Amino acid sequence: MPRLLGVDIPNEKPTQIALRYLYGVGKKTALELCHKAGINPQVRARELREDELARLAALLDKDYVVEGQLRRQIGQNIVRLKDIGCYRGIRHRRGLPVRGQRTRTNARTRKGPKKTVAGKKGVKDLR
Repeated sequence: MPRLLGVDIPNEKPTQIALRYLYGVGKKTALELCHKAGINPQVRARELREDELARLAALLDKDYVVEGQLRRQIGQNIVRLKDIGCYRGIRHRRGLPVRGQRTRTNARTRKGPKKTVAGKKGVKDLR
């Protein structure tokens, strides 16, 4: 398996798809990388030569923010939002949806499993 920036990319997939296994590389960026490095995007990853892998690694280091550096940058942005106490930072801190989604129903991914509240009475109990 070829290795780029500490990530094993799959042998059997075309280069343009195999590059997407890197965090921060999508369809457009993968095609752009292949074009800049002078590599046919349809060639299987196992058929890449060492010099082609080196060119790809150099391009990724020089022109793109990917993998650990990108993860670190995103983490720092979230910490900054929490520190300044803005609305989005508070939502991150409380583990609630950040981008305006409803929370009365749904939002279970962010909120976690249901926590049943005791003592809730129905309409019949009030009479």
